[in-house]
Amino acid sequence: MPTYEYECQTCGHPFEAKQSMKDPHLTDCPVEGCPGPVKRKIGLGAGFIFKGNGFYITDYRSDSYKAAAKKDSESAAASTSAPAAASPAPSAPAPAKTTGA
Repeated sequence: MPTYEYECQTCGHPFEAKQSMKDPHLTDCPVEGCPGPVKRKIGLGAGFIFKGNGFYITDYRSDSYKAAAKKDSESAAASTSAPAAASPAPSAPAPAKTTGA
């Protein structure tokens, strides 16, 4: 349920009220003896977090996916930094055959 900010137009008393979005705006000041009307202020609101299909899939990766990706990147980094295995020297090419004429 959202929290709305109100301010009394007579005494200037600021206050907050948790209301449903469908509820009508408050009209009376909660300060005892103040007959002033109140006005709802424009608040900052809350940030929305969109999860589910249809949004960027990389935004909310699971912990298991992150762990596997980290493991893959570490193994790839380790294989590129390890010295290359010694490869056998190439053999000399065989001499060309000549046919006797």
